[in-house]
Amino acid sequence: MRIDKFLFCVRLFKTRSQAAEACGRGRILVNGVAVKPAREVKEGDEVSVKANPVFRKYRISALLKSRVGAAKVPLYITETTSQEDLLKLKLMSDMARVSYGVRDRGAGRPTKKDRREIDRFYDDAEDDFDVDFDDDYDDELDGFTPDFDGEE
Repeated sequence: MRIDKFLFCVRLFKTRSQAAEACGRGRILVNGVAVKPAREVKEGDEVSVKANPVFRKYRISALLKSRVGAAKVPLYITETTSQEDLLKLKLMSDMARVSYGVRDRGAGRPTKKDRREIDRFYDDAEDDFDVDFDDDYDDELDGFTPDFDGEE
C-alpha cells in the first residue's frame, strides 16, 4: 500500500493529497528515510510524521484496504513516540494556548470580571514593551513628501 494512502486511511491526514504533500516536503519518514508519496509500506515499518518540534512515530501493525473509523485505527498502527517528545508537544500546545488567549472548551464567554482581568493583563504587557520612537525622524525627511501618483 502507498504511504500517502496509508496515512490517509489511518486518519493521520484529513485528505490523501495532504498526505502526499507532506511526503513531498520531507515530513514523512519510513524507517528513518524520507519518502515520496508512492513508497510502498508493509507491516512492521516505522513511520515518522513531523509534528513541530518533533517527529511522531508509529509502527504499522496491519495494512488496510480503505479508510477506517477512528475507533479502529489502533488495530492498524501503534504509536511509539517517546514520552519526552510527547511532553514537548504538550508544552508547545500549552504555550500557544496561553500566548493566544485561548479559553478551555465549554468555558463559555468571559464574564465582565474576566474581561477586565484579560484587558489588564494585555495593558501591562504593552507597557513592558513600550517603544519610544525618536521624534527627530520627521526632521530627517527634510520636507520630502512621497508622490503616490508616480509623478516626480
